[in-house]
Amino acid sequence: MSGGPTSVRDTWSDHELMAAGWSREELDWEAEAAAHCEALARGSEADARARSGGCLFRAREAFAADDPRLATSLANHAASLARQGDAAAAGLWQEASAAWPRSKTWIAAMSAPRVARSSLFHMRMEQRHRATYEDRWRVKWHDLADEARTRLHAADPAAPADPATAVAALARWQRERPAMLIDTRKLMAAVLLLLPGR
Repeated sequence: MSGGPTSVRDTWSDHELMAAGWSREELDWEAEAAAHCEALARGSEADARARSGGCLFRAREAFAADDPRLATSLANHAASLARQGDAAAAGLWQEASAAWPRSKTWIAAMSAPRVARSSLFHMRMEQRHRATYEDRWRVKWHDLADEARTRLHAADPAAPADPATAVAALARWQRERPAMLIDTRKLMAAVLLLLPGR
């Protein structure tokens, strides 16, 4: 999991990425997953399939087996292949269905963000009640993961892609993603950029 928060910028040096605790692969995965969502929003199946394949390649290379971003990559690419009638989709879909429950161990190791407060009072309260603060974050994280598992369970990967769903998912990602490179952002990317079908 990552260390302290670091604000996101358009360009990063390798030194800055290492200092933030993120890898180039993580930022590239996030950009590719958003591009997959954009392609579906435009109705471009070929581009979406290429982007979901790129996400899956990066996820298999860089992420642990319990990383929710791998689970999302498997589901998104399975859906892209299923819509084209590719027989490989079934195996990837089974992998995705098994990967999301495994993410519980990844979530258990997440670090609650330390957010700059408007006053010394708030900062001291957060320090004094750190365990409660972390517990509240853990509830939020599990709720997010449950949302993804529920959507995956209800989805038909071979159903036609819905551009309106992709537009809404992308808007939610752009609106809700944390502005810093923290564990919560990784999980939110996996949940909000999951588009497994209708």
